Amino acid sequence: MTGEKFEELYNIMKRLRKECPWDREQTHDSIKGATIEETYELIEAIDEKNYDEMKAELGDLLLHILFHSVMAEEDKHFNINDVIDTIKEKLIRRHPHVFGEVKVNGTDEILKNWEEIKLSEGRESILEGVPKNLPSLARAYRLQEKASKIGFDWSNKEDVWKKVLEEINEMHACEKLNNHKKLEEEIGDVFFALTNYARFLGINPENALRITNEKFIARFNYVESKIKESGKSITQSSLEEMDKYWEESKSKL
Repeated sequence: MTGEKFEELYNIMKRLRKECPWDREQTHDSIKGATIEETYELIEAIDEKNYDEMKAELGDLLLHILFHSVMAEEDKHFNINDVIDTIKEKLIRRHPHVFGEVKVNGTDEILKNWEEIKLSEGRESILEGVPKNLPSLARAYRLQEKASKIGFDWSNKEDVWKKVLEEINEMHACEKLNNHKKLEEEIGDVFFALTNYARFLGINPENALRITNEKFIARFNYVESKIKESGKSITQSSLEEMDKYWEESKSKL
């Protein structure tokens, strides 16, 4: 049943490429931004635990997988069966403890084996495979995570916290040097160190910052609504007035 539904959807996509002028005009480059957008919409649905929306967004993302696959098939690069075969073979190859005779003792050993298998596949570095276009905070987290899998890591979180404080002090000292490029580097070091500390606490910093962004929006919207109730616009209010409602919002949101 699932196979039939999948094939039906794939054929719909192929028909759209032939009969719909808009779909026919698209290229990998023209829809790649929408592919990223659909991924973020899925993440938003996951964050909100909105399973109806998650179902819809997974469908949108699947559509993009099929869209790219159909275009590649038209250009004779590969087709959807090649996509499926590639991921199937990768899953089997990278899980020898499930599909082979390898014995492991826990997740840490599985992750270390995973990185060793990737190197055996031709990668030059453990850090390969972390996309350059990832948001920088998420990329820092993944780089640290991958290095950690093969033992390149701090021994305890207190040392990581000391490193955070060290980087903050270096940033503050650099601020007085009137060297913008160096200050930019030092601020980057602070973010990198703080990302590492979050990882030691079991917190994904990208998720944490996304939560804080939403909290800021909710509280600022509260400030705007209160000022609007007073008959003024946000641009007409004073900082003291905005601060009053901001503090009020903290007990409500």
